[in-house]
Amino acid sequence: MPHSERLVEFKTSVNNKFNVYNSLFLNLPYRDIENVGMLIPLLLDQCQKGLSSGLNPQEILEGFFQNYVEIKSEKDQIDFMFKIIQYVERQVVLYDSVEDAAFPKLQEHTSSLSIKDYFQLVDKNKSWDKVSKKLSTFSARLVLTAHPTQFYTPAILDIIEKLRSLILEDKIDDIDIALQQLGLTSLINSKKPTPLDEAKNIIYFLRHVYYNAVGDLYSYIKENINKADFENHNIMKLGFWPGGDRDGNPFVTADITKDVSDELRVTLMKCYYNDLKIIQEKLTFKDVQEPLQKLRRNLYAAMFDSKKTVGYDDILQPLLDTKELLVNKYHSLYLKDLEKFIDKVKIFKTHFATLDVRQDHSKHLLAVETILKKNKLIKEDINELSQDELIDIIINRDITVNAADYSEDIIKDTITNIKQLKGIQDANGEDGCNRYIISNSEDIFSVLFVFGLFRWCGWKKEEISFDIVPLFETMIGMDGAENTMQTLFDLPEYNAHLERRNKKQTIMLGFSDGTKDGGYLKANWAIFKTKETLSKVCDKNGFNAIFFDGRGGPPARGGGKTHRFYAAQTKTVANHEIQLTIQGQTITSTYGTKEQFIHNSEQLLTAGLSNNLFGKENVISKEHRKLIEQLSELSFGKYDALKQHDKFMPYLENRSTLKYYQKANIGSRPGKRGNKKKLELSDLRAISFVGSWSQLKQNVPGYFGLGTAIQTIKDEGRLSELKKLYKEVPFFKALMSNSMMSLSKCYFELTSYMQKDEEYGAFWNILHEEYLLSKKMLLLISGSKILMENEAISRESIRIRENIVLPLLVIQQFALQKIGQDKGFKDEYEKIVTRSLYGNINASRNSA
Repeated sequence: MPHSERLVEFKTSVNNKFNVYNSLFLNLPYRDIENVGMLIPLLLDQCQKGLSSGLNPQEILEGFFQNYVEIKSEKDQIDFMFKIIQYVERQVVLYDSVEDAAFPKLQEHTSSLSIKDYFQLVDKNKSWDKVSKKLSTFSARLVLTAHPTQFYTPAILDIIEKLRSLILEDKIDDIDIALQQLGLTSLINSKKPTPLDEAKNIIYFLRHVYYNAVGDLYSYIKENINKADFENHNIMKLGFWPGGDRDGNPFVTADITKDVSDELRVTLMKCYYNDLKIIQEKLTFKDVQEPLQKLRRNLYAAMFDSKKTVGYDDILQPLLDTKELLVNKYHSLYLKDLEKFIDKVKIFKTHFATLDVRQDHSKHLLAVETILKKNKLIKEDINELSQDELIDIIINRDITVNAADYSEDIIKDTITNIKQLKGIQDANGEDGCNRYIISNSEDIFSVLFVFGLFRWCGWKKEEISFDIVPLFETMIGMDGAENTMQTLFDLPEYNAHLERRNKKQTIMLGFSDGTKDGGYLKANWAIFKTKETLSKVCDKNGFNAIFFDGRGGPPARGGGKTHRFYAAQTKTVANHEIQLTIQGQTITSTYGTKEQFIHNSEQLLTAGLSNNLFGKENVISKEHRKLIEQLSELSFGKYDALKQHDKFMPYLENRSTLKYYQKANIGSRPGKRGNKKKLELSDLRAISFVGSWSQLKQNVPGYFGLGTAIQTIKDEGRLSELKKLYKEVPFFKALMSNSMMSLSKCYFELTSYMQKDEEYGAFWNILHEEYLLSKKMLLLISGSKILMENEAISRESIRIRENIVLPLLVIQQFALQKIGQDKGFKDEYEKIVTRSLYGNINASRNSA
């Protein structure tokens, strides 16, 4: 369908509806804030006019208070700004609800390849054998993470769901009541969530969206694949990080990991119980009643007592027996309903989602070094041992460790956790927890220390039922990844371990910290080249490389258009599975409803499959590779110079919202690794780093250096080469398109007052000039007149969202100005900055 039809539908189903419901919302008479909502459009108008005419946020708001609302007391002005923030937060919720409700309608006018379209293409190409063979083994894994950008409470999630369904039916009176409820319900946590709270918030989506969505997607594939005996219950897998991801989060303990594993299993039992109850109402036949009733009693007990478990076979066998009875005695009545339930049981087993464990390599180094000291194998330092001696101890030396023998909490917890993982597997099945990921992997010991710790915690070598997954996230780690993996493969014991793990080696490569470390283009190009290299080295050694991508957030943290990214991969990159993290508010924005989940999951599957089966093979020629390499180095030079600038970290600390991320009750995790007094970039989490640039509407990590790199090549008279690269290499085009998305969310007018800042004015100008240059150069090589020219819907959505939060951002900058002037009410202005983070993060949907 033409883009124009989709845009018309967007204006009808989203823009117009939002305007109607927003006017209703802004006129709601809340206690103590009468008429505030009616002033928001006026404030937006003043912000837009003021910023475009060169006024700074303080001048805009002081003029507004003086000319339009006559609020003279600073205390009253602060109260008013808090009320505006509360309104804007809820406007974002309303807009999300309207846009999500319109999603199915908009998909009627999309050119995206659904599974249905894909199967029609297969039919046309007469390639069912090839496709069914690939689909029988192919898998996509969505791993839900607990990054601190997903913070709606369950109460708000329920209201959002209610609003979506009411908007679909245009029930204006009921919408009015739901909006009143939204206005009176707190959007944010009153205190920092615990890791268990975070896990429960995300389990909400497992139960209310993904359980049925995965089941429906599988049923559709099974029914339409043209293969009678199709069975691949791993085609769409779910992973889970909350409660297992302890990297830099001291609040994730062994107890938390156990509690979250129980919560996943218990919630799944509730889903099974509800499905069984519905099926029992249909299967009223004598012979099937007793086994189903017994299963129902067992599930009921397991729903309320985490110590009572029901094994996978104990759930599946009564259902299979019932199926046989239906076929043989009861004319296969309701057989499809039962089969759909059986398929869900085969998909989710007793774990629901695989709980991954993640920890930083430095913590394992500390644990191993402490254990070796206690066992008198070293005196003080692990470097007393040669590499071969250390390998021999880790692989062959039998050591028994007990948590009680150590005083440091991190070592006690590491030991306790590894010892309890067998118990988690016993309760939830091996699929419930079978991956251990090591952040900041840079050598073989990142993997071997974990292998050794498992042995010393009581696991026999041949019974370690865990994939040990290195995360090469720095440029150093990626540069050495080939040598690291080859050295590991050369070790007979590790080789044997992989043989037992189905000859698969899962590897993560560092999107978030890679971009922070190497800049946008260099990091992404390094990741791509490392994937090619690791695909070769794994293949050479007889193993399948499985790449697990951190792709859930914004382009600056490896995100962006996921389908475009995977469709652009070349055949030199292993494509046995697609695995990616879904981070923060992307959980709700991209996979938050059943329709969105199914659509985006289909996009993943078709991208991964099309890459292998249809269309022109993606190839990057030597000439194109050389040009990308040049661009990569040039852009890195510009970005690295920015990082080395003496105002880089001070600017972030003193002119952005960086320190306020830590104060917000968003996530349980600290904003940085370690406890150093002086803030260093290496310790800074990519989330708060990227998020702070987003709050400034400068989005530096998503493009900085690209403009300079392209300009340099252009000045060499090679513009035609750049245009050809953009046109012919999908990988490069996908990267540039994602960067254009970052640029489209920039709004330097918001902070233009900083160019007069005595201390930071020159630094601000560096950022602004590179933004203008990057925008100009990307439009030049793409042949576009405007950013995101071929993505009218996304462009329009961004425009509306940016308008909604503009008053909030001006208030945020005003508060930062006031804090800098230090003339009083500092605590109140700091609370304004902290509180204003929420609405902007939600409005951007993949901002942090």
